[in-house]
Amino acid sequence: MKARVHVMLKSGVLDPQGEAIHHALDSLGFTGVTGVRQGKVIELELDATDADKAGESVREMCEKLLANTVIESYEIEIE
Repeated sequence: MKARVHVMLKSGVLDPQGEAIHHALDSLGFTGVTGVRQGKVIELELDATDADKAGESVREMCEKLLANTVIESYEIEIE
């Protein structure tokens, strides 16, 4: 089973990497971009066969390690 975790800074938290990307896109002539938020995707291969148990386990991983829940939010996909 595979899990994919999308981690993003919460709205209202400054995103200097997103701003740098936005500035670079503008410099390259991509003027239609009005904002950029940069995040990360983490893919996990799991031995689990039960999607609910896998989701619970990945949620625990996010809370303890994969996301800084003070400033980041996350979404989990189980395949």
